[in-house]
Amino acid sequence: MNILLIGSGGREHALAWAMSASPLCDKLFVAPGNPGTDQIARNVALAIDDHVAVIAFCRREAIGLVVVGPEAPLVAGLADDLVRAGLKCFGPGKLASQLEGSKGFTKDICARHAIPTAAYGRFTDRAKALAYLDAQGAPIVIKADGLASGKGVTVAMDMACARAAVEDIFSGKFGGAECVIEEFLEGEEASFFVLTDGTHALPLATAQDHKRVGDGDTGPNTGGMGAYSPAPCMTPALCEDALERIVKPTIRALTEMGQPYVGVLYAGLMLTRDGPKLIEYNCRFGDPEAQVLMMRLKDDPVTLMLACCDGTLDKVTARWFDDVALTVVMCARGYPGEPEKGSEIRGLEGAAAMEGVEIFHAGTAARNGRIIANGGRVLNVTARGATVAEARARAYAAVDRIDWPEGFCRRDIGWRALSARPSAAP
Repeated sequence: MNILLIGSGGREHALAWAMSASPLCDKLFVAPGNPGTDQIARNVALAIDDHVAVIAFCRREAIGLVVVGPEAPLVAGLADDLVRAGLKCFGPGKLASQLEGSKGFTKDICARHAIPTAAYGRFTDRAKALAYLDAQGAPIVIKADGLASGKGVTVAMDMACARAAVEDIFSGKFGGAECVIEEFLEGEEASFFVLTDGTHALPLATAQDHKRVGDGDTGPNTGGMGAYSPAPCMTPALCEDALERIVKPTIRALTEMGQPYVGVLYAGLMLTRDGPKLIEYNCRFGDPEAQVLMMRLKDDPVTLMLACCDGTLDKVTARWFDDVALTVVMCARGYPGEPEKGSEIRGLEGAAAMEGVEIFHAGTAARNGRIIANGGRVLNVTARGATVAEARARAYAAVDRIDWPEGFCRRDIGWRALSARPSAAP
């Protein structure tokens, strides 16, 4: 069949890399794609916010499956319009996507269905938010309600930082004027991914990412500076607990609301002394977690995606290579603030030729035969190995072959796994 993948980042390059190997995939189109996807698929200049144009393209090219990579088109209702037009879409509808599109929506579902999460307050009034903040004290977590590309969350360890975060949100810095203020949870963070057709749930491999920009998990939050899979902290017992007490009740709640969730549901968890608690949901594969998951997936991703669309997820399984996968995100100078664009990146061919290494493009552009930086998070240097140490060594050896003085990366990706006990879930 012909497949259309929506998106242009490292996540989409990794998905395209895995999907292009499927025996079910005849032609793979990526809209708009990037220089990396252009090597394995056909990039198309399609306005993905023009749903009529997307549907027309699908009909013209006999598209049998649409896979929506990023969250914004899902929150905008692209999946609903595709399904109404008779097309199969891997990705949730507009209401279900509010799990990511609105922090308050998610917290309210948790409250109604006794899903373990941090205590919270939800505010559309600046003065009331600040009053609640003063009553709670620090440390505390402040979240912009809407989409913020991973940058709308502040873990405030003092009141000055907390008040500044609230002021930023109500100034419109993140595009809206609503915030959620949450209890600060202590523990270790982990990512838990589940495929669902709205009725059945199929857990995927575990992963763990590094959100802070600096070594030692310091500095401001980012969209993700690196990740690895499996996550040693996510034992089989913790995975089962998260599935039964957090994910399945959420899936049931959305079905009861008349919006069955179809696609991948990504739960960001805090592993506390009282068990896993939900930090947030994302309505798509994580970025950069998708990169390490696709490197470890043994089964055909297209088969799994179609099972979600067809309501037959209970008929398939997801198997994983025993190897560890680890990815290092290379960023343009200035990120997570305003990145410096336009610098040339050399040495990619030599780095990608290394054993067990794949380089997924994110914020790149092709110009006159050169690859240039065109975003904040620019490259995902990803490697597999028998151990975390081996995968990390390969990834950083590849990083060191890339000639890009204007780029930077963290040098400690995977440090938690290296210090953890070897009892990870698949």
